[in-house]
Amino acid sequence: MTNQTQSMLRLLLLALVLCPFWAFSQTVFYVSLNGSDTNPGSRTKPFASIDKALVAARRTAGPVSIRLFGGTYHLTQLIRFTAADSRKANEPLALTSTDNQPVTLSGGAVLTNLHWKEGSNGIWQTPIAQDLIFDELIVNGQRQRMARYPNYDPSARFLGGTAADAVSAERAARWKSPDGGYVHALHRAEWGDFHYQITGKNDKGEPTLEGGWQNNRRMGMHVRHRFVENVLEELDTTNEWYYDKKAKILFFKPPKGLALKAATFETPQLTHLVEFTGTEANPVKNIHLSGLTLTQTIRTFMQNREPLLRSDWTIYRGGAVLYEGAMNCSLANCTLYNLGNNAVFFNNFNRDCQVSGCLIREIGASAICFVGDPKAVRSPSFEYNQFVPLAQIDRTPGPKTTNYPADCKVYDNLMFDLGYVEKQSAGVELSMCQGITVSHNTIYDLPRAGINVSEGTWGGHIIEYNDVFNTVKESGDHGSFNSWGRDRYWHPNKRVLDSIVATNYDLALLDVVKPIILRYNRMRCDHGWDIDLDDGSSNYLIYNNLCLNGGLKLREGVGRVVENNIMINNTFHPHVWFKNSHDVFRHNIVTTGYLPIGITNWGQEIDHNIFPDSVALAQARQRGTDQHSVYGDPQFIDLGKGDFRVKDGSIALAAGFKNFPMDSFGVVSPRLKKLAKPVPQPTLIKLDKVGDTESIQFMRATVKNLTTLEERSATGMDEARGVLVVCVPIGAEAAKFLQVNDVILSFNDKKINTLRDLFEARLLVIGSSTNVVVFRNQKELKQEIELHEKR
Repeated sequence: MTNQTQSMLRLLLLALVLCPFWAFSQTVFYVSLNGSDTNPGSRTKPFASIDKALVAARRTAGPVSIRLFGGTYHLTQLIRFTAADSRKANEPLALTSTDNQPVTLSGGAVLTNLHWKEGSNGIWQTPIAQDLIFDELIVNGQRQRMARYPNYDPSARFLGGTAADAVSAERAARWKSPDGGYVHALHRAEWGDFHYQITGKNDKGEPTLEGGWQNNRRMGMHVRHRFVENVLEELDTTNEWYYDKKAKILFFKPPKGLALKAATFETPQLTHLVEFTGTEANPVKNIHLSGLTLTQTIRTFMQNREPLLRSDWTIYRGGAVLYEGAMNCSLANCTLYNLGNNAVFFNNFNRDCQVSGCLIREIGASAICFVGDPKAVRSPSFEYNQFVPLAQIDRTPGPKTTNYPADCKVYDNLMFDLGYVEKQSAGVELSMCQGITVSHNTIYDLPRAGINVSEGTWGGHIIEYNDVFNTVKESGDHGSFNSWGRDRYWHPNKRVLDSIVATNYDLALLDVVKPIILRYNRMRCDHGWDIDLDDGSSNYLIYNNLCLNGGLKLREGVGRVVENNIMINNTFHPHVWFKNSHDVFRHNIVTTGYLPIGITNWGQEIDHNIFPDSVALAQARQRGTDQHSVYGDPQFIDLGKGDFRVKDGSIALAAGFKNFPMDSFGVVSPRLKKLAKPVPQPTLIKLDKVGDTESIQFMRATVKNLTTLEERSATGMDEARGVLVVCVPIGAEAAKFLQVNDVILSFNDKKINTLRDLFEARLLVIGSSTNVVVFRNQKELKQEIELHEKR
């Protein structure tokens, strides 16, 4: 044997060692809507059902691929992977499409044998011969609306339109038989939502309700923001429908131009489409779904009732794709849309699983959830006002068991139009889990947080390179990123809580045993904070984030290090800290002065930051912070293009700030980047540059400092104080409560003398309502106002 031949053999053997067996040999089973389960499952003779292919895969060694020919597969039962389907790491099972043909897995049933007849007021009706669940109606792929009051208004901020009298006796008098109707409402404090089923009427004619368990802080429904649906008498506008279950008649008011007889009508029948059902002892392993579209599942808002420790959340443990007891399983390059509940749910034990490259839109609740077992938590409590006495707290760090999701990844997913039913929802929800990486996702247009961490258990998350905006659209007091840390040491009485942390500091770190990292994210919230670390959030490293509108808030907690972040048109919001928080805030660029609430001790280090002007820095130094901080124009490179790096020679660099990339936020795959909506770029407001004659925009009205004798005379003011309203465009948010020549004297209970006062007062508003006092027609007028815009 020659040396050359020996070398070639060695190379071949090396290739065989390095390259897995399945790269050379793979069994493929095909499934087609036109197939037969008596076929062998070949390309020319495919199976008819996915279940048949799974049975064949279980009997087959080596890597297996189940490939679906194009079309819509209307599932009559969910696809379930069990431990019997598990594969070796080098012998995975893949469920995908054939040659990238469009494949849809649908939980909906097509309505057949429809006989439409037109009734009064343009409402058509047809008998339904099939025995079906009617929870939603899909017409030609578009979700329609249950008959509702008030009618759906796309311009309304909350719930598509609300009315205080939605459940009044006067309104209910119109309803002959409202049983089975629903009432949907915001939480009284706008911390999510409540849902109820109508069970009848009481002796006062008021609807009787069952429900209201969908929020962990049950304060009752909002007095104004509520609506009713699934009541026949409220069917009065196009695209509304109602199904009479007793008579089995479908009522529908079609839009003009819809050919009823040619249209496709569907209604979801399944709650889940795909389940991975294993256990820690016997998991489902090495199964990968890719290139599929999943759609049409039933809403689960009445099943959402399990409290998640002391967060504001309750949860329904399920979704279109449910993982429980899975290891090294993935969902990749799929589209999930028109789903009535959660899209993807990781329940209890899961390890090394991934969701990547997916488009997730039009989702009734959350996009992706990771939720562990409460029995894994030491000294758990489940409602905000519950607590464990100090002497009874288990002081062992970390979890009791391993029955929770860990070491999983959410990467390169585009998520938008979420929470169309359930408002206490998120793009990514993390609760009782550890080591979840959330990276390079784009998340927008949703009612509450884009990314939510429900409590400290058990930390270790890396949240990086995400683009999160247009959040908190139907709620209040929240952020694009939100967290709570009401862990085992928590007590609802602030004085007691302060004393616990003062004498037992380590208790605050027993659950969040690994730091949670937020880095390289771009976030914008127009109805709250960009980054909101609420009650007790502890052990966070927050660096190199770009906050475009809502700033950053730290409520009581310990061990937070916040450095090298940029806050545009906003600032740092420290709220009611512990005396020994050991918090650090340094090398950050803020563009307005700090806005503290209830702070008596400023942590370990608040210094070396960059302020917009001397006034803001002087205010900080008067509080005892920022002795080495600086002020001035940071000299951003290109505001118009969203490049907030600073130029060479910037005062920010001299103060220790370091530039970080501005082109790495959000999704990375070309398909998703093309679909993603761009983040709204802010116009930088520089309050120190506004002179006596200059004006700024406030909620789209033009305002300026009232300074001249002429302005005093025109308004009737007794002295030069307040902010003068110069222009109010028709349709502006400010037009609801301001008129030209008004003088704003107070906003959000803060006295207004200058534009800076007004701007900072707006930043301090929590929720969607506040008050304003204006001087108009020679007298002061106080108004309670609803706010839709952040500023």
